[in-house]
Amino acid sequence: MADRIYLDWNATTPLRPEARQALIAAMDLVGNPSSVHAEGRKARRLMEDAREVIARGLGAVARRVVFTSGGTEANVLALSPGLKAPAGAVARLLVSAIEHASVLAGGRFAPDAVQTIPVDSSGVVDLRRLDELLVGGPPALVSVMAANNETGVLQPVSQVADIVRQAGGLLHVDAIQAFGKIPLDINQMGADLVTLSAHKIGGPKGVGAMVLGTGIEDAIPVLRGGGQERGRRAGTENVAGIAGFGAAAASALATLQVDLARISGLRDRLEAGLRGTPELTVFSAEAARLPNTTLFTAPGMKAETAVIGFDLAGIAVSSGSACSSGKVQPSHVLEAMGVGSAAAQGAVRLSLGWSTTSAEVDRALEAWRRLSMTLLKGRDETALERF
Repeated sequence: MADRIYLDWNATTPLRPEARQALIAAMDLVGNPSSVHAEGRKARRLMEDAREVIARGLGAVARRVVFTSGGTEANVLALSPGLKAPAGAVARLLVSAIEHASVLAGGRFAPDAVQTIPVDSSGVVDLRRLDELLVGGPPALVSVMAANNETGVLQPVSQVADIVRQAGGLLHVDAIQAFGKIPLDINQMGADLVTLSAHKIGGPKGVGAMVLGTGIEDAIPVLRGGGQERGRRAGTENVAGIAGFGAAAASALATLQVDLARISGLRDRLEAGLRGTPELTVFSAEAARLPNTTLFTAPGMKAETAVIGFDLAGIAVSSGSACSSGKVQPSHVLEAMGVGSAAAQGAVRLSLGWSTTSAEVDRALEAWRRLSMTLLKGRDETALERF
């Protein structure tokens, strides 16, 4: 069997060689980064170098980068009632309907303090409704992701920031899917808090960051104890993971423009081939999207069967409605976009990355042509036996 093809980069990415080298080298360091002796200072230097790289990639200040155990913790840390906004301490949270589960859960806000901002049929946040929700209520923290993990749709973050600023609130941007794939600048976005994750850009799993913009003074810690991360997140830092994060960020940012153009071309090639299937729909095709993401469906298709079929062909893809249990659940993103349940249950996502080749895209299209011949005839139960 030919080598397997990995087309599930939005779920996680392969470890970049630079990140692996940094990770292994850091694991040999004995020092605690909070210690003042030479061994501790060496560990601290690795961490601060990574902090500088990540900050520079986001146009932020290094001392405002707070390392966490991953994107979920970073989001929970950011979503804090009581943060000081221009209009006063935030008392409520507004989240777009397509946010990641860790944001939709509301962080540390009480459930009755969380409101949902609807999106249009392409998955773009409804700016008029956001404006209406902000009027007349107490100061709010608004959370809108930079790019959606299922559809790849890019949100008009700077426009959101203008509306939030006029209302005296704060803006959190989950940039976990966007960082390292498209150019980002915390100041141009107008964000007060931005969250990141290492394993989405070729770094190790289990490390992320929250980045504070100039519009906010500090974060309210989730973990209290020692004074690590300037008192914003207690606990001895994951030095090896952070070193790997920094190396992955440096690598991703160094080739960002080249990768963006190349991967965008591959995505267009993929979608042109998929559209050879009658009545196939690429979700959010008319909206601005990440260069690497395609979410599609076709009449009569069941996502779970399609994913298994691709897997049997040696190709890793995902359902647009996968959850942490590995079982297929209705996609809250497609539901918020007004997509019918039958179409939503057939959504399959292919996401590309820096090592994806045109030959791999062609193999995926050939696998789809073979699979679709039986999969779309209403015989999902027996399709895989003939694939």
